[in-house]
Amino acid sequence: MINKKSEQRKLRVRSKIRRLSSRPRLSVFRSNKLIYAQVIDDTKGVTLAAAYGDDSNKVGEEVAKKSLAKKVKDVVFDKGGYRYHGRVKALADGARKGGLNF
Repeated sequence: MINKKSEQRKLRVRSKIRRLSSRPRLSVFRSNKLIYAQVIDDTKGVTLAAAYGDDSNKVGEEVAKKSLAKKVKDVVFDKGGYRYHGRVKALADGARKGGLNF
């Protein structure tokens, strides 16, 4: 039951992002220990930049640095069904601090 609800939230967020934007998306996955972030170009189906670690702020800055190296500055934030709170918000703040616009 819980997995089905979280999957529905994730798909609802992702469908709105794909419908409204042609920019690459900054996708977030959060496990119990680590947080993962990747910049994905959905038109080509490739990952442009990725980073992971236990410090959300540093992960956000690292994925921003790798994205800027690939000349990607504007992205759409895909929180993946998670609330924009805590580690997810810290990752977003770190990515903004690193130079990404969303």
